[in-house]
Amino acid sequence: MRNRHVAAAGKPPRIDADDADRYVGYFENAHGEQALFIYDRDAQTAMVYLGDAGWDPAHAVVGGSVPDLVLNESERLWVRACWQACRGE
Repeated sequence: MRNRHVAAAGKPPRIDADDADRYVGYFENAHGEQALFIYDRDAQTAMVYLGDAGWDPAHAVVGGSVPDLVLNESERLWVRACWQACRGE
């Protein structure tokens, strides 16, 4: 994906979307702010990367939400939808 954030946000993570053990979700809001949702099926863990929060570090997803970030409604809905899709809920 093309990084739409300023250089100070860092570089987006390099994610192998072809890995069958990984679910990858992409989100971009109306302001061009980008986010990635990565679920590791083997470890059963999910992380979110947000460009507007600085690409690094990733933020843990717990029960379909990201407790250490303040997300707007569309971002929360997207995280929840990714969580449900990858976990079959």
